[in-house]
Amino acid sequence: MTRTARLGRCSVLVLTGLLGAWLGAATAQAEEANKADIEALKKSLAKYEDYQAAIRDLYLSTEGCVYFSGEKIPGTMDYPKGAMGVHFVNVPSVGKKLDPMKPNVLIYEPTKKGLKLVGVEWLVPLTPDVKEVPTLFGQKFMGPMEGHYPLIPKEFVHYDLHAWLFRDNPNGMFSPTNPKVTCNKAEFPMLEKPTKMMPGPM
Repeated sequence: MTRTARLGRCSVLVLTGLLGAWLGAATAQAEEANKADIEALKKSLAKYEDYQAAIRDLYLSTEGCVYFSGEKIPGTMDYPKGAMGVHFVNVPSVGKKLDPMKPNVLIYEPTKKGLKLVGVEWLVPLTPDVKEVPTLFGQKFMGPMEGHYPLIPKEFVHYDLHAWLFRDNPNGMFSPTNPKVTCNKAEFPMLEKPTKMMPGPM
């Protein structure tokens, strides 16, 4: 190997190392910023530990406690075994500009002591204006998919993102289901099939 070639190779290795370090630092900064935003979100939602406060702010219950068996069906969303709980939907907020501090849905788990706030969800309807997959906190939304029938009409094609802010999730904070959440104490438990995927930006 000539001296010029060796110098060129060294330069490439140095640049690669510098680029890797820069990307690592940028990722770490983004993660820290996301953590701060998530902590601020959790604090802002504390009042909704009382589901009646949620109702007063127009988060209305869909009644059914949704859970999944982990069944995999081609052409449908991948939902690990676990629950999604009872959804309280703020219908007036759906379709408006995505707001990380105002989720469209509050998720509750039925317990012996009543409903416990465990997570939140954002919904983005698929419209001609949607040119790319929505993201929040560095996470891509899942979808597009049909509405979760029978609680939501199939025609409501949308993207969604769950965040288990108030209950640990071994599958990750942003997994769509949580195996640590159950519908055992629910008045209306609903075992759902995975939702059908729909065409759109992915």
